[in-house]
Amino acid sequence: MTHAVANPTPIPLSIPIRQTLPYAIFVGVLSLLAVYFVGAEQGALAIFEGTAVHELVHDARHLLGFPCH
Repeated sequence: MTHAVANPTPIPLSIPIRQTLPYAIFVGVLSLLAVYFVGAEQGALAIFEGTAVHELVHDARHLLGFPCH
């Protein structure tokens, strides 16, 4: 005897914008902070004195194309 197997129909997943918007804004702000620390810190608008932040992100500066020396 042969049994027929029904293929389940996938149900589309809906993600409401109102629920994901705060997370998207948070990730965007963190991304902007990361770009600031990699690209602009230890320059004309430096928040921290010394070269600690510059040395911490030195290779990332070169990887992203920011000149530093």
